[in-house]
Amino acid sequence: MKTVPTDLIDHLAGGVTTLCHCWKAERRDGVTVGFTDHDRVLAFGGVSYDPAAGLAASEATAGPGLAVAGGEVEGALALDGLDAADLGAGLWDDARVEIWLVNWDAVGQRLHVATGHIGEVETADGAFRAELRSLASRLDQPRGRIFASHCDADLGDERCGVNLGNAAYKATGTVTETDGRRTITASGLAGFDDAWFSRGTLTWTSGANKSFSAEVKRHTVGSGHLLTLWQAAGRAIGEGDTFTVRAGCDKRFATCQEKFGNAEAFRGFPHMPGNDFALSYPSPEGENEGRRRDKA
Repeated sequence: MKTVPTDLIDHLAGGVTTLCHCWKAERRDGVTVGFTDHDRVLAFGGVSYDPAAGLAASEATAGPGLAVAGGEVEGALALDGLDAADLGAGLWDDARVEIWLVNWDAVGQRLHVATGHIGEVETADGAFRAELRSLASRLDQPRGRIFASHCDADLGDERCGVNLGNAAYKATGTVTETDGRRTITASGLAGFDDAWFSRGTLTWTSGANKSFSAEVKRHTVGSGHLLTLWQAAGRAIGEGDTFTVRAGCDKRFATCQEKFGNAEAFRGFPHMPGNDFALSYPSPEGENEGRRRDKA
């Protein structure tokens, strides 16, 4: 249950109110922006909330139980620290959002309305629309161990233990050809086998996408090394752009053993029975006829 500050209650009980909404959005890398539907800059809690051109919020939905509540916010791409390229590159995916109801004439009178995270983001014609999901959305995400034949660890994390700083698992490349968005042909990857970097991570070290990372969908070796990204880059890829790329893992026991020599740390269950075994029935095999064996 929320506790409304006494001075805000007194303001709401008055004949005239001076209220607005403020949103504080914090990316996973720590970058924070604040914006408001008021017409001038407001500041509190160490954050400056800038007036946003045409910013509007939908009705928020909420209910009892564990149902996921949420809403939407939309406006022009005219906010400092927020542009279409960053949104398209996924930098604002799952950013933490705080929503405040504020008396703009006395910002000390404010109420924390909700906390959530950014879900789907759409951009078009110089405007954006972002879905806001409540904290209950976290309950929809898998937690703990997964009982499956494939590994449930992320390559290189504490549970996996593979040292991705090893020269055998990373390389530095330079773009020689590209479609500008998702596919690149690169130099600097000589000596690495076909598919070595499939499902790996590519991080740009120069060019318009510098510091952005992307997952590699496919790595093929022909006349050169061709890398295809799962998602289009937020900004145009250019010839001469440089990057680092790390090996990928398909989560299979054989890959863990043969590619990384890390079978002892495998976090899956490679010998668990599959669906075929679970649905099988007795059948003749050798001297066994599949019939009931009577007691002697």
